[in-house]
Amino acid sequence: MLNFKKIRLMTKLAVYEKKDGKEDIYLSKYYKADYVRLQVLKSIITATIGYGLIIALIVFYRMEYLIKNAVTLDYKLLGTYVLGFYIMTITVFGLGALILYSMKYDASRKKLSRYFRLLKRLEKVYNESSHDS
Repeated sequence: MLNFKKIRLMTKLAVYEKKDGKEDIYLSKYYKADYVRLQVLKSIITATIGYGLIIALIVFYRMEYLIKNAVTLDYKLLGTYVLGFYIMTITVFGLGALILYSMKYDASRKKLSRYFRLLKRLEKVYNESSHDS
């Protein structure tokens, strides 16, 4: 005889495992601080690479001007601007990643706790059906 309650629970669990479950279970292997720290570090490295590429493109675009005025340029002021914008970029990306991945981890934990509750309910259904037969 079909147990519709068990089928419904198993379907919910299977849908979760197919969609969000893989990533949520992967995230559950980390502590929150470790996961967020890793993602912030990845974001900072990626932002640094992107910033370097943008600076390289600007330098190549303005190469003629830079070569003509190589002697008269104020390199200290130019370096201060580049470093200042770099620090601002890293700060924005770092804080954004901190907030975003912290919220993502918390949401993942909530979904995972719901998943485990459904698993416990399914276990109870299995135990009840084994006692009945």
